[in-house]
Amino acid sequence: MADSNDSGERIGELIAGRRKYLGLSEEDVARKLADASGYTPSRTDVWRWETEYEGRTPGPQYLPHLAEVLELDESRLRRARAATKAARRFKVSAPVSSAEVIARLLPADTELSPLGTTTGRTVGAADAEALLRRVHGIRLADDVLAGGDLVEAVIRELRSAIRLHNDTCHSEAVGRRLLSGVGELAQLAGWVATDSGGRADPVPLFRLGVAAAKQAEDGPLAAHLLGSWGYWEANRGNLQRGLDLVRAAGPEVSGGHVRVRSLTAARLAWVSTLARDHRTALTAIDTAMDQVDAADEKSPASADPRRWLYWVNRDEQEVMQARVYTQLHRPLRAVPLLRKVLAAYDASHAREYALYASWLAVALADANEPEEAAKSADRMFEVLAGLPSSRAQDRSRAVTTALRRFRDVPEAVEVLERWGV
Repeated sequence: MADSNDSGERIGELIAGRRKYLGLSEEDVARKLADASGYTPSRTDVWRWETEYEGRTPGPQYLPHLAEVLELDESRLRRARAATKAARRFKVSAPVSSAEVIARLLPADTELSPLGTTTGRTVGAADAEALLRRVHGIRLADDVLAGGDLVEAVIRELRSAIRLHNDTCHSEAVGRRLLSGVGELAQLAGWVATDSGGRADPVPLFRLGVAAAKQAEDGPLAAHLLGSWGYWEANRGNLQRGLDLVRAAGPEVSGGHVRVRSLTAARLAWVSTLARDHRTALTAIDTAMDQVDAADEKSPASADPRRWLYWVNRDEQEVMQARVYTQLHRPLRAVPLLRKVLAAYDASHAREYALYASWLAVALADANEPEEAAKSADRMFEVLAGLPSSRAQDRSRAVTTALRRFRDVPEAVEVLERWGV
């Protein structure tokens, strides 16, 4: 058994699975644990931990001894316990499959099974709109599922949408709408793939999406795809490639697409920050904030006919602004923005919550507030324990590096030890 928790395993299933693997009964575990710890757990206690009855988990005092009995790394038990507690906090009573989440978020008139096609059948505007509504339902699932949970389902949907376009008869206008659906799914698939720990290559997905959006003459969607692609390339160290892609997104945005221009400017700000072009970064993030304010004055993001813009609002752009400030070592600007957003953030969006908490921890460490940084890091590690998200795992390493500067601060040391980092 690998000592990792990338799959978000829960404490109950871990204890039960390991006990059975070792050929132990619940009574055996209770007895061995009593001998090792000096406490007096009963067989019923072990049963409650395994079934998570009424939310029961083994107390922290048991974990070192339970690790010994079950021949496990203590940090794995700690992460599994945190995953269980985080799941309760975020109102997930039991592990839920990606298919179940998608089913809940699809429109009421849409079935979960992949879109069916019959070669040569005619599809119309209603079919294209049904596809776009379906894409949005799957997109909402990305708010509550990590990339490792979602990538296979999204790629299946993308293949189905391509067949719907290629294997049916339709008018030119309907064809463009279907291509927009393909482009939106390709963007989502590429984005999810960047968070899946290498289970899928984002590049062909982004490239396909750009081609579909351009064929559909959908400039804003092409800009979204190019910006997503460039953002990912820059984050993995390909700075010039990232800059070229994000800059290529600019000319695709025209007319009154203010929210798309805000999104494109924010991505340019971030990539420029990584490239150490501070002047461009600060100018671009100011532009992004001005544009999103102008858009919000006209209508909320949820009212935009382009459903994929639903999340582009001031709160989300303030997070990007705070990230830019943090990366530029301006924590006094970053900390108030992040605290404001996290105070009102939807706790069901666990991955984003963990990511934002990670930025707050780094900014607080930069501000020489290690005790506060440790608190934010502790929240991040607890939520992260249940997430198969490579993006969030990468951020945990940045937080660990920030806290290790404070080896003389008990709170920082305690958090690092608690999470085995």
